[in-house]
Amino acid sequence: VIPPPVIHIESYSEDSISFSLKMTTNIKVSGYVVNIYWTFDTHRQEKRTLIIEGEKSIQKVANLTAHTPYEISAWAKTELGDSPLSFVHVVTSGTRPASPSLKAKAINQTAVECSWTGPRNVVYGIFYATSFLELYRSPHNTTTTAHNITVLVQRDEQYLFLV
Repeated sequence: VIPPPVIHIESYSEDSISFSLKMTTNIKVSGYVVNIYWTFDTHRQEKRTLIIEGEKSIQKVANLTAHTPYEISAWAKTELGDSPLSFVHVVTSGTRPASPSLKAKAINQTAVECSWTGPRNVVYGIFYATSFLELYRSPHNTTTTAHNITVLVQRDEQYLFLV
């Protein structure tokens, strides 16, 4: 039986998490697959996947959001197959940034100008869809460091926007 890997949180800050991965077995490990999940504004679950080569590993994941719960899951790739998943939860330190205040204005039938307030020097994600279900499951999205963007949409549709 292949055991799940051990995920140990080494440290965390406002914008990063460092963790180590190891196996408590003599089975040869070729690498790990790690998923980091977080929920964006209760509407959209985000995920970042890391493919890590080698047996032992310390990883640092940066560009995270302050005071946000993250779930890290991992499994090992071994000579006998993949291991079961293991999970760990951590909340980054600091104060979560205030939600931006979004304004969306139709420019014409296929373009919407989105603008918002918020801190400088951060990356904003703009999510849009024609229903709440689509906004949650599979929205259109783009990112920018600016405080406005023009989004191209389909004509004769109503859209929901989230930044």
